[in-house]
Amino acid sequence: MKTKIVLQTNFPKLKLVKRGKVRDIYDAGEYFLIVSTDRLSAFDVIMGQGIPYKGQVLTKISEFWFKFSKQIIDNHLVSTNIKDFPQECREYEDELYGRTMLVKKAEVIPIECIVRGYISGSGWNDYKKTGEISGNKLPTGLQESEKLPQPIFTPSTKAEIGQHDENISIEEAQNITDKKNVDTIKNATLEIYSKASDYALTKGIIIADTKLEFGFYEGKIILVDEVLTPDSSRFWPSSKYKKGGAQESYDKQFVRDYLLSINFNKQPPAPKLPDEIIQKTSEKYLEVLYELTGEKIA
Repeated sequence: MKTKIVLQTNFPKLKLVKRGKVRDIYDAGEYFLIVSTDRLSAFDVIMGQGIPYKGQVLTKISEFWFKFSKQIIDNHLVSTNIKDFPQECREYEDELYGRTMLVKKAEVIPIECIVRGYISGSGWNDYKKTGEISGNKLPTGLQESEKLPQPIFTPSTKAEIGQHDENISIEEAQNITDKKNVDTIKNATLEIYSKASDYALTKGIIIADTKLEFGFYEGKIILVDEVLTPDSSRFWPSSKYKKGGAQESYDKQFVRDYLLSINFNKQPPAPKLPDEIIQKTSEKYLEVLYELTGEKIA
C-alpha cells in the first residue's frame, strides 16, 4: 500500500479554526473546510503514526450516509468536489483531494448522540454495574454484544481531546439544550440508525452502535460532523456475529488489541505501532468502505 499519509495539514492562506483528534477545520469564508487526516486515536490518545487511506475512507463513507439520510434530516455537507471549493483552496489541492468536505457553518450542540442496537463497550460496562444505560432500564440476563429489544438513545457529553465522554441521562441532556431540541435530535438519531442498520445488514454488516452530532443552521437543527464511519460506529461482520463476547470489527480494533497486549497505560505518549497493525487497520477501513458503498480507493 503506497499513499501519502497526512498526519497534519498546514495551509498558510487558510485560517485554522480547530484541530480535533482526526480532523483539521479551516474557515473558508461562507463555509468551513473539514479535512480528515490519517491520524488515529485509540483510548483517547492520538497515535504518532497514521493509517493509510483512513481520511479518504472517512470522507467517502460520511458523504454516502449524508446523502442516504437527507430525507430524514438536512445536513451540513455542501460538496466534496475541490472544483466547488473557494479559489484560495486550489493551491492545496493535492492534500485536500479525497479527504475534504466543504460544509455549512453550524453551531454544534455539545451532546454526543449515541444510539445502541447491541450492548457493547461502555454500555456493556454500565449495564453490568447498574442494569441500565443512561437511564434506560434494560432486561436482566443480557449477554455482551447481544441485540437489544429495540435501539436505545444514550447521549453523552462532548469531551475535549484527551478527556473521556461521560454517559448522561435525557434529563441531563435537556439541561444542555432544551427538551424540544433533545426530542428532535433523539428522534433523528434513532431514525437514521434504524434505516442505516437495515441497509447495512443487506451488505453483511451489523451496525452495533453509532455516534451522531447535530447543530443549528439558519434556525434549524441539521446533522453535522461525520456519519456512520468506522471511527464513530461499531461495524461487525454479520457472518461472524455470536453474542456472548467481543466481536470482530471493521475499525481500529487491531490497534486497541495491540495496545492492550503491551499493557499501554492509555496516556500519552503513544507507543510506536508495528507495520503489520497499521496495514491490517488500513485494510479494514478500505474493506468497510467497499462493503457499504461499492467504492474502492486503493
